[in-house]
Amino acid sequence: MIRTFTRWIHKIPLLDQWLLAEIAAPLLFAIASFTVLGLSIGVMFELARRLVDGLPILVALQLLLLNIPSFLVLSLPMATLFATLLAYSKLSSNSELTALRSLGVSTTRLVVPALALSIFLTGLTFVFNDVIVPRANTQAEITLQKGLGRALATEKGKDITFNSFGKIYDPKTETSSRGLRQLFYARRFEQGEMLDVTLLDFSRADYRQMWIAERAVYNEAKAMWEFFNGQVLTLNPNGSTTRLAFDENFYPLSSGPLQVAKLPDDANDMTLSQAISAEKIESDAGNIKAARKLRVRIQEKFSFPMACIVFGLIGSSLGARPGSRTSRSQGFGVSILLILGYYALSVSFSSLGVSGILPPFFAAWLPVLISLGAGGLLLRQASR
Repeated sequence: MIRTFTRWIHKIPLLDQWLLAEIAAPLLFAIASFTVLGLSIGVMFELARRLVDGLPILVALQLLLLNIPSFLVLSLPMATLFATLLAYSKLSSNSELTALRSLGVSTTRLVVPALALSIFLTGLTFVFNDVIVPRANTQAEITLQKGLGRALATEKGKDITFNSFGKIYDPKTETSSRGLRQLFYARRFEQGEMLDVTLLDFSRADYRQMWIAERAVYNEAKAMWEFFNGQVLTLNPNGSTTRLAFDENFYPLSSGPLQVAKLPDDANDMTLSQAISAEKIESDAGNIKAARKLRVRIQEKFSFPMACIVFGLIGSSLGARPGSRTSRSQGFGVSILLILGYYALSVSFSSLGVSGILPPFFAAWLPVLISLGAGGLLLRQASR
């Protein structure tokens, strides 16, 4: 394998090998710096507080390691910008890029290694973000609960909420209108059972019904929920209330609550397949807003890693400008400003997508396209 890798390296043109070597050192430095900075701000202070509360130090170290992937995903795009900006600026200030241009090498050709490296880092970011980070976050939660002395099953959740939308019939007007039909809530989900369950029924406009039960399970054979040890409260059109206690009763509702319970609460902690499943659940339930939000998050699963290509193009184009002189501290400052600007743009468009002003595809990809356009203009200026 080593020999194969060595032969593959030798096939790369010497110019590209040299430029990649110049980028590698600041890239590794930036990845380590941004990751450590993120861990310090986002994790270490919380772990220190947990240690004071009695969390074992070995568990704290495990949690620290499990949190590294989530911060590494954020560090890779930022490190790409910092490394390409610093490397090309150094070569430009040393007149090495000027010498290459005098030999007929175009600026576009000079930034090709940076873009190739950015594409590789984009793929790496996608794999980490979709495969490693969700599993690491789940394992971190399990490790924390065990470290605190709380048993955590693999199938467990709390505050499970599921909304079902559809047509609501009004017998007074004999018409139907779209709205919330059922609201399902369970305080806990353990071993396939919903515990401390409340279900509100709004399927008819002339009355309201509330189901309260100690537990509920989904009966696949009947395609209904089976409630145990509960009661049904009904508010009738005339204002009277009826109460019916039961040991066992059935209610016709999809398996949506069960599927929701098995998914992470935060869409950012879902894998791509989980996000697609969650979007289908919400779409089938008629929850348009939640489904639209998930569609935006699904698109962002692909657009987020593209930040590596965006920053690789912008960083190399800025650094390759004739006469560019950027120190490490200046490069760090410029990188932070550009990163904040890009992510502010991404958050703004994402909110427009979630609110329905923009389609999910454009909400996720317009910041990438705009930034790539800006990077293309910078490359064009650097080529003059």
